[in-house]
Amino acid sequence: MKPPIFISSFADDLIAYIDFKARTGKTGHSRIYYLRHFDTWATRHSITKLDRGAVEGWVADELTHCSTHRSWMSYIRDFGRWMRIHRDPSAHVLGDEWKAGIVHSTPYLMSSTDIEAFFTATRTVPAHSPWAWQATAFFLLMHSAGLRTREVRALTPANVDFNDRHIMIATSKSGRERKLPLTDAVMGILDSCHRRSRSQFPNRQRFFVSSTGAGLSASSIGVMFNRIWDHAGLARPAGGPRPRSYDFRHHFAYANIERWMREGTDVNTMLPYLSAYMGHAGIDSTLYYVHTSPDFMDSYAELAGKTANTVIPEPDAR
Repeated sequence: MKPPIFISSFADDLIAYIDFKARTGKTGHSRIYYLRHFDTWATRHSITKLDRGAVEGWVADELTHCSTHRSWMSYIRDFGRWMRIHRDPSAHVLGDEWKAGIVHSTPYLMSSTDIEAFFTATRTVPAHSPWAWQATAFFLLMHSAGLRTREVRALTPANVDFNDRHIMIATSKSGRERKLPLTDAVMGILDSCHRRSRSQFPNRQRFFVSSTGAGLSASSIGVMFNRIWDHAGLARPAGGPRPRSYDFRHHFAYANIERWMREGTDVNTMLPYLSAYMGHAGIDSTLYYVHTSPDFMDSYAELAGKTANTVIPEPDAR
């Protein structure tokens, strides 16, 4: 593995730290991904000392656009400990008040124009890896089925039934399998992707793969999403939430709610099915996704009260 490239005044220290972690068996890409964020931030702000202002300043900045999971805090905390032992006894170690947890982030609300431009760009985005032919299929599953990123990453060829037109999700957050029917159009795109991948990687273990035929890393999803977003010429807001692949899941939830409201369908009746389809353990989790819809806010309080005791049906896992 090539050593990661860092450019800040901490470059040599970061490379030595990554090498130390690799020798102890810790070779995950996420650590490098977030420490590069820190490296870029430190360069931009001319940071030369790992003091409290530097560490907490970067963490505070990262929190303005991070995902719901904050496990990345452990990387800067561990780097501080390593620095204190090996380089600088006064190096700051991120305090326990910054303990990682799960915080619901504000989604970026994609418009139909954003989505159309994004999927047009997936067909022409420069990529010399399997992303060249699997980008459309990967992100289409998030958009059309509301899947979590890790559920798409974990999908295997055996999980896709082209005859019965469904996929089986075996890695649900709730721990339950769920069988999801898909449209012919979506299945056709998955079939095209599968044929191309199978010709290149006949023994692949995952439906979506990297250039080595292995499963995709979590960080590679964000990298490719951003590349496609920029290739499409889509704007990035100067402030507020930034677009992420996970926002497709948000869009799936509130787009269904808005469609039912426009059609006059009883949303109270449909919410349990939406919850089951998305793999939620309860209605509250689904309401979190849909309450961000601009047209849904006025009805949210009343709907939440009516559905508080709704029994959620088990998804069909046959």
